[in-house]
Amino acid sequence: MKSSRIINWNNRATEYFRKACEHIQNQSYANAERVKMGTIRIIDDPPKNPEKFAPDKFKRNNKWIYSAFEKYSYPISYKYSESEIRILRVRHVKQAPKDY
Repeated sequence: MKSSRIINWNNRATEYFRKACEHIQNQSYANAERVKMGTIRIIDDPPKNPEKFAPDKFKRNNKWIYSAFEKYSYPISYKYSESEIRILRVRHVKQAPKDY
Protein backbone atom coordinates (compact mmCIF):
# COMPACT_ATOMS: atom_id res chain seq x y z
CA MET A 1 0.00 0.00 0.00
CA LYS A 2 1.46 3.34 -1.05
CA SER A 3 1.44 6.15 1.49
CA SER A 4 -0.24 9.44 0.71
CA ARG A 5 2.54 11.45 2.37
CA ILE A 6 4.10 14.09 0.17
CA ILE A 7 7.74 15.16 0.35
CA ASN A 8 8.57 18.83 0.84
CA TRP A 9 12.02 20.35 1.21
CA ASN A 10 12.84 23.39 3.34
CA ASN A 11 14.52 26.09 1.27
CA ARG A 12 17.79 25.84 3.21
CA ALA A 13 17.98 22.08 2.76
CA THR A 14 17.30 22.43 -0.97
CA GLU A 15 19.96 25.09 -1.38
CA TYR A 16 22.59 23.20 0.62
CA PHE A 17 21.96 19.98 -1.31
CA ARG A 18 22.16 21.83 -4.63
CA LYS A 19 25.45 23.47 -3.66
CA ALA A 20 26.87 20.17 -2.38
CA CYS A 21 26.05 18.49 -5.71
CA GLU A 22 27.62 21.38 -7.63
CA HIS A 23 30.77 21.11 -5.51
CA ILE A 24 31.03 17.38 -6.19
CA GLN A 25 30.33 17.95 -9.87
CA ASN A 26 33.39 20.22 -10.08
CA GLN A 27 35.45 17.13 -9.30
CA SER A 28 33.37 14.45 -11.02
CA TYR A 29 30.08 14.65 -12.88
CA ALA A 30 29.51 10.92 -12.38
CA ASN A 31 30.01 11.15 -8.60
CA ALA A 32 27.66 14.13 -8.39
CA GLU A 33 24.96 12.17 -10.19
CA ARG A 34 25.56 9.15 -7.95
CA VAL A 35 25.21 11.25 -4.79
CA LYS A 36 22.16 13.09 -6.11
CA MET A 37 20.27 10.03 -7.35
CA GLY A 38 21.27 7.81 -4.41
CA THR A 39 20.11 10.41 -1.89
CA ILE A 40 16.86 11.08 -3.70
CA ARG A 41 16.16 7.35 -3.91
CA ILE A 42 16.37 7.11 -0.11
CA ILE A 43 14.30 10.26 0.39
CA ASP A 44 11.58 8.75 -1.79
CA ASP A 45 11.53 5.70 0.51
CA PRO A 46 10.49 7.27 3.86
CA PRO A 47 6.88 7.98 2.82
CA LYS A 48 6.28 4.23 2.93
CA ASN A 49 7.98 3.88 6.31
CA PRO A 50 9.19 7.17 7.87
CA GLU A 51 9.98 5.39 11.13
CA LYS A 52 12.60 3.33 9.29
CA PHE A 53 15.45 5.62 10.35
CA ALA A 54 16.66 6.46 13.86
CA PRO A 55 15.52 9.61 15.66
CA ASP A 56 17.57 12.70 14.83
CA LYS A 57 20.09 12.95 17.65
CA PHE A 58 20.64 16.68 17.03
CA LYS A 59 16.98 17.64 17.45
CA ARG A 60 16.23 18.96 20.93
CA ASN A 61 13.14 17.49 22.60
CA ASN A 62 12.65 15.01 19.80
CA LYS A 63 9.38 13.14 20.20
CA TRP A 64 10.37 10.60 17.50
CA ILE A 65 8.81 12.63 14.70
CA TYR A 66 12.24 13.93 13.68
CA SER A 67 14.45 11.31 12.08
CA ALA A 68 17.71 11.28 10.15
CA PHE A 69 19.72 9.08 7.85
CA GLU A 70 23.14 9.43 6.28
CA LYS A 71 24.08 8.82 2.67
CA TYR A 72 27.43 9.64 1.03
CA SER A 73 28.57 11.51 4.18
CA TYR A 74 25.49 13.76 4.16
CA PRO A 75 23.14 13.40 7.14
CA ILE A 76 19.59 14.27 6.10
CA SER A 77 17.12 15.29 8.82
CA TYR A 78 13.39 15.16 8.30
CA LYS A 79 10.11 15.55 10.16
CA TYR A 80 7.09 13.48 9.34
CA SER A 81 3.38 13.65 9.93
CA GLU A 82 0.41 11.74 8.58
CA SER A 83 0.38 13.84 5.41
CA GLU A 84 3.95 15.03 4.86
CA ILE A 85 7.66 14.32 5.06
CA ARG A 86 9.57 17.59 5.38
CA ILE A 87 13.31 17.53 4.63
CA LEU A 88 14.78 19.95 7.17
CA ARG A 89 18.55 19.77 6.99
CA VAL A 90 21.35 18.49 4.82
CA ARG A 91 24.86 18.86 6.22
CA HIS A 92 28.19 17.26 5.46
CA VAL A 93 29.58 15.09 8.27
CA LYS A 94 32.72 17.24 8.45
CA GLN A 95 30.65 20.25 9.47
CA ALA A 96 30.35 20.84 13.18
CA PRO A 97 27.07 19.33 14.38
CA LYS A 98 24.43 21.82 15.49
CA ASP A 99 21.42 21.17 17.65
CA TYR A 100 18.19 22.65 16.42
